[in-house]
Amino acid sequence: MRRGRAEPGGLRGEPPPRWARIAPAAALVALVLAQALTTDVELGFFLAGLPPVAAFAYGAAGTAIFAAVVLLLLGVHDIGVAQARGTDLATVAVVGLLSVVIAWVRQRRDEQLVSVRTVAEAAQLAVLPPVPERVGEVRCSGLYRAAQRGTLVGGDLYDVRVGPFGVRALVADVQGHGLAAVATVAALLGAFREAVLDDAELAAVAVRLDRRLLADAADAHVDHPELFATAVLVEFPHGLDLVRFVSCGHPPALRLRGAEVDEVTVEPGPPLGLGLAGPDPPKVVEVPVRPGDQFLLHTDGATEARDAAGHFYPLATRVPVLARDPAGLVGAVWKDLAAFTNGGPGDDVALLLLSPDGRPP
Repeated sequence: MRRGRAEPGGLRGEPPPRWARIAPAAALVALVLAQALTTDVELGFFLAGLPPVAAFAYGAAGTAIFAAVVLLLLGVHDIGVAQARGTDLATVAVVGLLSVVIAWVRQRRDEQLVSVRTVAEAAQLAVLPPVPERVGEVRCSGLYRAAQRGTLVGGDLYDVRVGPFGVRALVADVQGHGLAAVATVAALLGAFREAVLDDAELAAVAVRLDRRLLADAADAHVDHPELFATAVLVEFPHGLDLVRFVSCGHPPALRLRGAEVDEVTVEPGPPLGLGLAGPDPPKVVEVPVRPGDQFLLHTDGATEARDAAGHFYPLATRVPVLARDPAGLVGAVWKDLAAFTNGGPGDDVALLLLSPDGRPP
């Protein structure tokens, strides 16, 4: 699953860019050469400003070495860079010492930040772990991008599990996005994983998820009296060439059959959290499956993304073209979507491609 792999701008800390490490040394060499070529103006004292700059790119030891080189260039008159004496050298030495302290503090804070981000990443991956390449008789490919920068989990979710009643998948979009929605995401995933093992009917799975949100809403803070989520549930029964769908106010899945792409027609019920456990259970639709069929489930972060002119992203139209990408459909859709929106949509995006092939793992 691409969401779980390291990528630029992820949670883990990154070393300073190479230009930041090269810049202080390049400036030092440039000032020394400029001073050697200029006799009318003394440029050497500009070197005193370089150790504080180095402190933002080097550790305490590297900054100390840099400060020592500056003191050497300023204090040894035979080098011809400057004619610093007494108080001037003491001032430069104090600046160098403070730079070392700054570098040490920065390095410690960077280490603490990496530690905190590593824990946060582990916690988020525990909530929404990568989907395996195969679950039972179904091949899977998923991609998730959270709208909130620096997070792995937002308001969208998906999961694929095998149980006694077949392979079941869930894609949902909860109220809100970002870290504020993670608790609801965790609650829905927990209820779904229990339902995969316990509930014989797919409609009963939706009812269980609905009850979970209703219970959480009853216990929620007064500022958030209502929790709801759109969702689509999918079931591939063992030994049957069909797939079952239940839609709870969610965008329809796409079926890929050769070069054709069409929407799976499912009568949508109300979103989860609004009382599905009433007299009318959610409708279950059965769709026959042929060899080679694939089903793309997604959230509205993809279909409601807009370009600069305000046009919606035409997912169903783009999928036949993008399906030819050897790197995989979900990755190709994300790249195309990012280009369409000039950098990525402003909402969470979840994509889940399910390919039943009838073979056991």
